[in-house]
Amino acid sequence: MPSLWMLFASFAFAAMGAAVKLASATFSTSELLMYRGLIGSVILFASLRAHGGTLRTAFPREHIWRSIVGVTSLWLWFFAIGALPLATAVTLNYTAPIWIAVWMFALGWWHGKKHVEWPLAVAVAMSFVGVTLVLRPAVQTNQWLGGLAGVASSVISAMAYMQVRRLGQMGEPEYRVVFYFSLTTAIAGFFLSLATPDANGVSFHAFTPRLAALVLAIGVSALLAQMAMTRAYRVGKVLVVANLQYTGIVFSSLWGMALWGDRFDWHVWLGMGVILASGIAATFYNTKSAPRGATSIETDPIAAET
Repeated sequence: MPSLWMLFASFAFAAMGAAVKLASATFSTSELLMYRGLIGSVILFASLRAHGGTLRTAFPREHIWRSIVGVTSLWLWFFAIGALPLATAVTLNYTAPIWIAVWMFALGWWHGKKHVEWPLAVAVAMSFVGVTLVLRPAVQTNQWLGGLAGVASSVISAMAYMQVRRLGQMGEPEYRVVFYFSLTTAIAGFFLSLATPDANGVSFHAFTPRLAALVLAIGVSALLAQMAMTRAYRVGKVLVVANLQYTGIVFSSLWGMALWGDRFDWHVWLGMGVILASGIAATFYNTKSAPRGATSIETDPIAAET
């Protein structure tokens, strides 16, 4: 069951990405950000009231910083999804564990551990080769801005992972972290939409039944994915569950083929494979290096969402 929960989470996140890409033809990135946060906030608040939870926190500054980092990463990822083939944008986002490994390696070096972790170094180096291969078509078709946004999103997402870990170590429950992140996402998306109207001066576009369904799908699929992922990490073996999240690359590729007829040359498929293998290796290293009892916090991206 833990493996099935993780597979469902990966499928749901890929479905969210597909809905974002479809809706991005009408809505701006900031509008999608707002609706994503709004739906999540409403559902989480209703659940909170039903189960008697509280939103009172002793760590407001940590929540603010985590939310700023998370919102920035999510905006960049939504932008990349709209600008790139879905599988490309998702694959770039899955390089976040590599950046976490880089951060851990840098911390070890800073604290006097001068020896080189060669398996980790090889995984990091190969991931950069994979990113180069995946981005090659984007650069050739002048989609470099979307590619840059995708890479930046993964880097910032790694920072969000670390913030989630810190809040977890402080004893902050996951539902509170996710709620404040969703609320900040909705508020940031609203003001960004106001500040950046389209060429016709429109900040908020009108809904149709199709667009309403897409927006609802974005919010609901993301929330279901988060719940399934949390469940998988709680009851499953962390290393197995963490590696299964990379099936999101496969699901996104299938969505892209079915909805947009995406076809990739061998460079892109090879790049995806290299990134997948590097990510699994980095996840293995992160998990084995984490203190016993903190492993699930270390690898659980429940509130990073990217």
